[in-house]
Amino acid sequence: MERTLDAKGRWRNRTVGFRVSEEEAKMIDRMVALSGLTKQEYILRKLMDWEVTVQGNPRVYKALKNQMQQIYGELKRLEVCSEENEELLQTIQMVAVTLNGMKEEAQHVESPEQP
Repeated sequence: MERTLDAKGRWRNRTVGFRVSEEEAKMIDRMVALSGLTKQEYILRKLMDWEVTVQGNPRVYKALKNQMQQIYGELKRLEVCSEENEELLQTIQMVAVTLNGMKEEAQHVESPEQP
């Protein structure tokens, strides 16, 4: 197997692993899909307290659309939010922040400031 450097010239030859519950794994997978990053890059950025900036692309759009469909189904099912729905509320918050950021980015692209 040929060894290669990453984009910043680093050897990434160490593996770090940890165990999570089924619920935690689902939440991590959801957040990774909504970020548009690889799981490795997402977890690394979160652990290092680096900013996670979502770049809009078809994969992120599809993840957002699917997540909103699931949220809509859950909201229709629920009558009252409770502490048991904390995971759903966290997901709604991340989707809202991401959609708001994509909206601002799209508005900036449509009407760039004139110098």
